[in-house]
Amino acid sequence: MLTALLLRDFVIVDSLEIELASGFTALTGETGAGKSILVDALGLALGARADAGVVRPGAERAEVSAEFDVARLAPARDWLASSDLDDEGASACVVRRTVDRAGRSRAFVNGRPVTAGQLRELGECLVDIHGQHEHRWLTQRDYQRRLLDAFADAETLAAGVARLHGEWRRAAAARAAREAAAESAERERALLRDEIRDLEALAFTPEGWVDEQAEHRRLAHAQELIAGARESLDLLDEQEGSAATLLAKAAARLKEAAAVDPILADAARDTEAALANAGEATHALRRYLQRIEADPARLDALERRLRAVHDAARRLRVDPARLADAHAERLARLEALGGDASHEALVAQEKEAERAFREAAKALTKARCMAADKLAEDVTRRLQGLAMEGGRLAVALETLAEPTAAGLESVEFQVAAHAGQPLGPVGKVASGGELSRLALAIQVLMGGRAGVPTLVFDEVDTGIGGRVAEIVGTLLAELARHHQVLCVTHLPQVASRARHQLRVSKFSGPKGTLAAVEPLDAEGRVEEVARMLGGAKITQTTRKHAEEMLGEAAAAGGGKGRGAGRGAR
Repeated sequence: MLTALLLRDFVIVDSLEIELASGFTALTGETGAGKSILVDALGLALGARADAGVVRPGAERAEVSAEFDVARLAPARDWLASSDLDDEGASACVVRRTVDRAGRSRAFVNGRPVTAGQLRELGECLVDIHGQHEHRWLTQRDYQRRLLDAFADAETLAAGVARLHGEWRRAAAARAAREAAAESAERERALLRDEIRDLEALAFTPEGWVDEQAEHRRLAHAQELIAGARESLDLLDEQEGSAATLLAKAAARLKEAAAVDPILADAARDTEAALANAGEATHALRRYLQRIEADPARLDALERRLRAVHDAARRLRVDPARLADAHAERLARLEALGGDASHEALVAQEKEAERAFREAAKALTKARCMAADKLAEDVTRRLQGLAMEGGRLAVALETLAEPTAAGLESVEFQVAAHAGQPLGPVGKVASGGELSRLALAIQVLMGGRAGVPTLVFDEVDTGIGGRVAEIVGTLLAELARHHQVLCVTHLPQVASRARHQLRVSKFSGPKGTLAAVEPLDAEGRVEEVARMLGGAKITQTTRKHAEEMLGEAAAAGGGKGRGAGRGAR
């Protein structure tokens, strides 16, 4: 969820930091106070189009940062990991966007530069914004399809269809590649098979190659090694006047002398140590001479082996130590060319992959068809209480000419906002407020099944009031059971249902007109809701009415709470 939002020199904001909580937060303020600035700033942080107009007059650049808690949000964590943008063990994700006076923007995720496109991809996992300029998620067919699959509890089935489609396409590509380059590929496969067979017969391993070279060096210099070891042994211990004899005499004399003058004790100990080391060396040389011998036959075999390895490396144009890598590369290339499978086998594999895909896709189609009418019926029923009387939603499934990873059909949400209006695509028929209320009805109906944790509504209460506003507020509070909900509203019926409330206001100062955001405590909420009820003049009657509204909301499990965080000018 969204935990903090920081703005610097953004539109009419000088410096502002807001901490946000879970549940339902209402953003209120007088008309023209700039309530939607926070929504626009969040959109910019998540990849919306940037232009110089967002930079506060007199400032060099605007900056927006948003911090999210992604500890329990697997899609966002997976995206961060796949993009190498995660901080290992950290539960927070920070996105930042800057725009200078020339309109140039820069974007960052966890302090690392990214593109605006990457911000948008990440944003799809984090926030769904329904506002004056941000309807893109609900109007996109891919998003509509995912909503239908979630409603149908068919997300696992849809993922399986996508996987099987990929397997089918890969099988088809292997078959097509075989057919497109049959003759040249067969020659290459024959060459690869010969090279692989020779390498497997060579039985080369990097570890064995090191051992074989070491053994060859020993056998090639066996006579020299034996002579050197024999002579060293004689000098150490096996001839008159050997080193061991002389060291023993010196050690004995020094031991006697040290008994008289302790200054010689170190020299005596060092000489005894030298004698002990000479003894160890003597034993080692005797063992070595017992083990080593000239073996012309083994030497000849090793020389043939080394020649075979060097010949293979020369033919394949690699260093001998890389022969194992060359073997693996040729196996991979042979597999890419279809391996040793015949054309008939590849055709059979493609047909089996297509059969498995179509079987799973038909099951997904059935699940979608069953869920589409139910989703449309339930949303249509909810729209009647949201100032869209006679409005209806239809979920159209159209069979595709060619299957895709998404299945055998496309999904399109079509809406008629009012009675007598024909059905049309969501983004072309519904106004901003209607689209926000449609999104609200769908999200409440989903009951937390859609994966985006934070939902933002801006125009959801445009053109409504009275009983409809109460219904909208109740639905937002219900939605907040499963999501973090932020709503910009001018209606007290909606604001009173929130658990937290932030008041946006304007003030004049040395830097011109600026906006500020203030978290409201219980008393502040009464005053703000009273202002929303009665306008500029607040009476005891409006205060009492505000208290009643907040009390009723709290009793219903909604809005007795504080503003979510702190605001600064």
